Amino acid sequence: MAMEARISYYSITDKGERRVNEDSLAGDVQGSDAFFVLCDGLGGHGDGDAASGFVVQEMMEAWADHMPIDQSILRAQNGLLRKQRIEKKESSMKTTLTGLWISNGRACFAHVGDSRVYYFEKNKYKLRTLDHSVPQMLVNNGDIKEKDIRHHEDRSRLLRVMGVEWSTPKYQISEPVMLTDKSAFLLCSDGFWELIDEKMMCKTLKKSKTPREWLEKMREIVLKNGLGTNMDNYSAIAVFMHE
Repeated sequence: MAMEARISYYSITDKGERRVNEDSLAGDVQGSDAFFVLCDGLGGHGDGDAASGFVVQEMMEAWADHMPIDQSILRAQNGLLRKQRIEKKESSMKTTLTGLWISNGRACFAHVGDSRVYYFEKNKYKLRTLDHSVPQMLVNNGDIKEKDIRHHEDRSRLLRVMGVEWSTPKYQISEPVMLTDKSAFLLCSDGFWELIDEKMMCKTLKKSKTPREWLEKMREIVLKNGLGTNMDNYSAIAVFMHE
């Protein structure tokens, strides 16, 4: 039987030590249904933030139109390709995408690129989206360990993004997970997850009563670990389910 849940969330976004924040995010809760989206733009010079902002807006409109997940992503992708052509920015206006849909006591997430969705149950880390990146591919092939992703020399080499012509769909959509009043989710850009590991995510989650408290505890760790590293933009959305 689907759980009727109350949903609370909190989000942060910051340019870090960079000149421009190319991350964009949004969320909307309608009773026991909700949608959250986070994008990390690529391209610099204003093109990355234009791409991420455009895709977030498209995804929120698709959510408002009750569009299925796959169609939502394709609509945003095709819209971004059109925008590139109009503005003659085909080579620079790209973005990652990660989205979390909650409905009927279930959650489903989708992604393109290396922004992540983490899923926690009873303060324990259950699973995350797998990056579309070179280091993740090396982990999948057994060539490096999971913990080596964060500091790998090819960390920023992405294999899939929004804003590149797709011969086949490049998004991944998860199997639905059944929600409880102990379910929690974290959507975040690589500028966030690179600087905090899953162990600390769980440790801070255990000590937090609200999504805001959890995110602020994690932000402290991210800032401490990122000190003096020319920190990337970092963004995150924390989502709690309640009885």
